Amino acid sequence: MTRNLMILLAAGGSAALLGGAFFFQLIGYPPCAMCLWQRWPHAAAIVIGALALVIPGRILPFLGAIAAATTGGIGVYHTGVERDWWEGPSSCTGAGGGLDGLSGADLLAIEGPRVVMCDQVSWEFLTLSMASWNALLSFCLMAIWIIAALTKAGSSRTA
Repeated sequence: MTRNLMILLAAGGSAALLGGAFFFQLIGYPPCAMCLWQRWPHAAAIVIGALALVIPGRILPFLGAIAAATTGGIGVYHTGVERDWWEGPSSCTGAGGGLDGLSGADLLAIEGPRVVMCDQVSWEFLTLSMASWNALLSFCLMAIWIIAALTKAGSSRTA
């Protein structure tokens, strides 16, 4: 595979994961705060990928790897919060401030704000939550970014 093909694969993977997150949101799975945190590094990886296709060197692919590692790390942290392995931020977990952030109008509204808790698994597949899948796939993307960074432009590595 060529360097540019690996960059396309890695950045495209982030685009697919980000698109999947928006699709789940569209079909009725609103994101919690930690889910939103996981989206930003994917967006950065997409921009880095576009730049890395036109700017030679290893720095941008390594930055792409850092972006993938960041969202993967947040995914691991989020998974731990969901599984009660450790405490999460009080702003979006059961240990949060309760009704403190809601106004009287919010509390009286028939359709008030939907509070999405970070410590609740809203969807899972093969016993892995969305955060877990994000972590697993993001670390795979990180590996692709690293291989792209170590591949010389124009060369083809055979595995």
